[in-house]
Amino acid sequence: MIIKVCGLRDRENHQEISNLDVEMIGINLYEPSSRFIGDYRLEQIEGQLRVGVFVKASISDLKQAITEHDLDLLQLHGDEDVAYCKEAQILKPIIKVFRIDPDFDWNIISDFAFAEYILLDTKTKLFGGSGKKFDWSILDRYTLDTPFLLSGGIGPEDVVSIKNIKHPKFIGVDINSKFEISPAMKDLSLVSAFTKEIRKIES
Repeated sequence: MIIKVCGLRDRENHQEISNLDVEMIGINLYEPSSRFIGDYRLEQIEGQLRVGVFVKASISDLKQAITEHDLDLLQLHGDEDVAYCKEAQILKPIIKVFRIDPDFDWNIISDFAFAEYILLDTKTKLFGGSGKKFDWSILDRYTLDTPFLLSGGIGPEDVVSIKNIKHPKFIGVDINSKFEISPAMKDLSLVSAFTKEIRKIES
């Protein structure tokens, strides 16, 4: 299972998290976010994928960020349309985010099946990092062959619930606010315990 830790900014904190069994780290490039990376730069860690998180950024901004932050994937968290996403995918593989609520139209996801991954987050006024869950019982409405990651309010206490998700395309989790000491500063002990418990499930 992929574990992605999103919203890192501090170099020492990033190094500590990178010593854990984590496949992806998220670098927030959405300026209004409390986790916006700004002028900070994180070291490249061998074997770990770097995901740039964007909301309605221009293609030129994507190109600049890929160079500045040595990104491996682009996470598109706004209401980007198909044409934009296909253009972005030429630059780097994309993770297309959909924000889920009880009224979500699952049919719209089918147009984005070309993405590397789909990420399902909770719909709130924020673009991620809200600490709120959606109803995971509706994951069976996801019918694409594209693998998906689950986000939105995942906390240390959710290991058993994650274990009980049997969807064949469920490939990983994206953790953030429930593992923080403060915005962009992750609690090493919480992330460490969570990753160990997830790996126990897999074994």
